[in-house]
Amino acid sequence: MGSGFRSEEMCLAQLFLQSGSAYACISELGEMGLVEFRDLNPSVSSFQRRFVSEIKRCEEMERILGYLLREIRKANIAVPEAEVPPVAPAPKNVLEIMEQLQRLEVELSEVAKNKEKLQRNLLELMEYTHMLRITRSFVHSRSRHEALGPQYEEFPSLETESVTGCTSMQRLGAKLGFVSGLIQRVKVEAFERMLWRVCKGYTILSYAEVDESLADLDTGEIRKNVVFLISFWGDQIGQKVQKICDCYHCHIYPHPETDEERADVMDSLRTRIQDLHNVLHRTEDYLKQVLHKASESAQSWVLQVKKMKAIYHILNLCSFDVTNKCLIAEVWCPVSDLANLRRALEEGSRKGDATVPSFVNRIPSSDTPPTLLRSNKFTSGFQSIVEAYGVGDYREVSPAPFTIITFPFLFAVMFGDLGHGSVLTLFALWMVLTEKDHTRRRPGNEIRMTLFDGRYIILMMGLFSIYTGLIYNDCFSKSLNIFGSAWSVKAMFTEQEWTNETLRSNMLLTLNPNVSGVFSGPYPLGIDPIWNMAVNRLTFLNSYKMKMSVIIGVVHMSFGVVLSVFNHLHFRQKYKIYLLFLPELLFLLCLFGYLAFMIFYKWLAYTARDSQLAPSILIHFINMFLMQANATSPLYPGQMGLQVFLVVVALLSVPVLLLGKPLYLYWLHHGGKSLGIHRGYERVRRVSEEDLSPSVVHDEEEGLSESGGPQEFDFGDVFLHQAIHTIEYSLGCISNTASYLRLWALSLAHAQLSEVLWAMVMRLGLRISSRLGVIFLVPVFSVFAVLTISILLVMEGLSAFLHALRLHWVEFQNKFYSGAGVKFAPFDFSLLPSVFEQDGLL
Repeated sequence: MGSGFRSEEMCLAQLFLQSGSAYACISELGEMGLVEFRDLNPSVSSFQRRFVSEIKRCEEMERILGYLLREIRKANIAVPEAEVPPVAPAPKNVLEIMEQLQRLEVELSEVAKNKEKLQRNLLELMEYTHMLRITRSFVHSRSRHEALGPQYEEFPSLETESVTGCTSMQRLGAKLGFVSGLIQRVKVEAFERMLWRVCKGYTILSYAEVDESLADLDTGEIRKNVVFLISFWGDQIGQKVQKICDCYHCHIYPHPETDEERADVMDSLRTRIQDLHNVLHRTEDYLKQVLHKASESAQSWVLQVKKMKAIYHILNLCSFDVTNKCLIAEVWCPVSDLANLRRALEEGSRKGDATVPSFVNRIPSSDTPPTLLRSNKFTSGFQSIVEAYGVGDYREVSPAPFTIITFPFLFAVMFGDLGHGSVLTLFALWMVLTEKDHTRRRPGNEIRMTLFDGRYIILMMGLFSIYTGLIYNDCFSKSLNIFGSAWSVKAMFTEQEWTNETLRSNMLLTLNPNVSGVFSGPYPLGIDPIWNMAVNRLTFLNSYKMKMSVIIGVVHMSFGVVLSVFNHLHFRQKYKIYLLFLPELLFLLCLFGYLAFMIFYKWLAYTARDSQLAPSILIHFINMFLMQANATSPLYPGQMGLQVFLVVVALLSVPVLLLGKPLYLYWLHHGGKSLGIHRGYERVRRVSEEDLSPSVVHDEEEGLSESGGPQEFDFGDVFLHQAIHTIEYSLGCISNTASYLRLWALSLAHAQLSEVLWAMVMRLGLRISSRLGVIFLVPVFSVFAVLTISILLVMEGLSAFLHALRLHWVEFQNKFYSGAGVKFAPFDFSLLPSVFEQDGLL
């Protein structure tokens, strides 16, 4: 059998790597992706392993690269992809890369800090400029109020002495002070209230909102700010005002005492702001030059560090010999790749300038090897469907090759429509033809990536839907009259069955196929298009699709049971053929295989002339279990005797299935122990002569160890498992057969939804016969197309996909596929995840 039918044959091998060339050998293996390494130091913690310091160095380089990539992304600079993926750097070049990254980090951090400092200074100067401009209007308004004379008093609570003309505060030596600055707009009300409560009203607060939004000095967020000016008497009040300003994180700036001083300060600020803008532009240009140069090598550095870190992780899985000059690794490797493995070690030894070459040695093992099923871009989607149920056991028959045909076919049975299948095919064909562009594109939308990964599944589902659409003769709920209908109305008038009076007096008329010339024979392909106009179309299609679903289900399940034979033969468990396979197949065919036989017999034995005499298959099937003769005529002579025989065979299959395997194993471990040991010894001797085959030895007698000695046998445990399997299989045959009726139900639902959508949307636009009908048809067709894609293609397609998935997982695969294996995970650089890709930095 081919590699797609069952997993690759694996072997356990030991790699003997010289210390000087171990790094280069592991690098070669990572490029080729041939082997899966085993951990030979499971009891040693991660922090106590040999190459911990090297891994920490790689993590430090990853940290620097992360900082570098974030700065590159912040500057909107694209990181070009490496044309040729670089190999892992040699250990002697690691320090050079480390120094380059550290030097670049120091340079970038210094430039970034200088830029941040310059921006902060620029923001402070801009805030100071706004403060001076706005507080100038406050001072001028106060000067106008003072010119009004005695009607205005700045501090009305302070009485003026009549003799000296001074206020009490001036007499006490208090000076008038000012505090000016900026505060966030949301804090103004609380700030004003706090000033009033703490200073007892001995302050005057004037404020106005800045027209321009400014960035916050601490957070960098763009916010609305307010300029304020506080007038107060005395140093104590000034200290309180200063503390309140600090609590509300106000930006305080000195307030000039005269207009001349204010003008000089504003001229100085304008000059300094212009100079800072020039310096900032030069700093940003220099920073972009550094980042552009770094972006050219960033992708290569990321790949090199990732590979280097992975190599040291693998070296930590190895163990050293007693001389500490040789590393020993254990790997699972496909037998077909052993030659490539040896060549990779030779190439690694050559690159590492090793005096003694590294080599590989196959070793026997009783551990279950991992499962490797090779796939390409076409079969990988179907393999993913199978592995979503479970990874197959080692060397177990894989359902994937058969799923390539059966999965899209069962989907198409439920989704059968020529028009919908064509749209689905065109969409998948577009993804297949543009797959190179999709592959180069960065991963983004998860739904889009899922559709792209399953493009060949969608293509096959579309092609099969076109086929079943032709069989159903259904295209957007309309039939195609390609070959011409086999039914003729003219013969009904020719044979005097119908007259003009018949047409006038009857709303519905029935074509009689027994009349000569009415029915000339079956339609060449699929359903006759005349059924699209018939009133009893649904009744006819229901009967046809229901019987078809049962037949497909029986064939599909029987095929799954037959595939289990290949597992029994491969694992040399021939007793399971007689005690498991035959009872299962007889139980299924004697009951439900006979049901499919009756469907075919009824189709072939009864024609249109004697169709009224055709009995109900359902009644016959029920009477088969009751073992009583049907009140109506039998389908064929001797039916009763055959049905009783089939039921007896099916019932006798159940105790054989239940007791056969437990009793045989019990006899084997007690009555036939010597025979079992002898056979086990012969199997091991034969395997050793075949160069230590890596597969686990499955003796004819389950339960014997590889060395020929008997293992502990628990009859109760084996009997319990077999009883569960028997009950599950017996009841499952009934429920699984009924489960295939979903093919009929979803096919009916899809056809009815398509017909309703046509009748309620498209037919409205086609009814208008005037010239305006063409204009009206455009929006109608748009609505029809949107509803068709969203409901019939997306929702109905997803529903049919999930039901086809269930039929494969539950009804088909459980007949022969256990799915309890471990997937082969090779050490491959291309499969290693990147932390930078997950963070969206690459």
